[in-house]
Amino acid sequence: MKIAVVSDIHDNLSALNIFFELIVKETDENKIENIICCGDVTNEETLKELLSKFAGTIYLVKGNGEIYQEENLVKYKNIKYLGRYNTVELGNFKIGICHEPIFIKTLFEKEKNLSFIFYGHTHKPWLSMKNKATIINPGTLGGVFQKSSFAIWDSNSGKIKLKLLH
Repeated sequence: MKIAVVSDIHDNLSALNIFFELIVKETDENKIENIICCGDVTNEETLKELLSKFAGTIYLVKGNGEIYQEENLVKYKNIKYLGRYNTVELGNFKIGICHEPIFIKTLFEKEKNLSFIFYGHTHKPWLSMKNKATIINPGTLGGVFQKSSFAIWDSNSGKIKLKLLH
């Protein structure tokens, strides 16, 4: 399955709309079924916009810039809220998700056999390896200090591609 990985939206609804235009154009073979959001959505209106345009599951971690109320997330049925960091199994892979890179160490302590860790916060697209895991930052969808970017991850093959909005 194809999964879009985003981070650091920072309430940029214009960039969010362009993102949805791009992922809707994907063919059935490349259809985005889920979204991993590595935090800093910021407010609840942006969450509502995200949800109004996407029916699949959204795996969401809390960023350091959130101003929405966590207790309100239970009303959104397609959000799997993971707190500050957590691990999930997608496809044949055990993955970790966090916002700040300081939690990467904690994810490795929590789960020894991680294949991937997705994180945000730095706004810089990044890919590295540690303990046999691929560590990926999709950059900033909101275009803060960097060009707007996101990633598409194939949870069947494990391949990942960075995409720029413009």
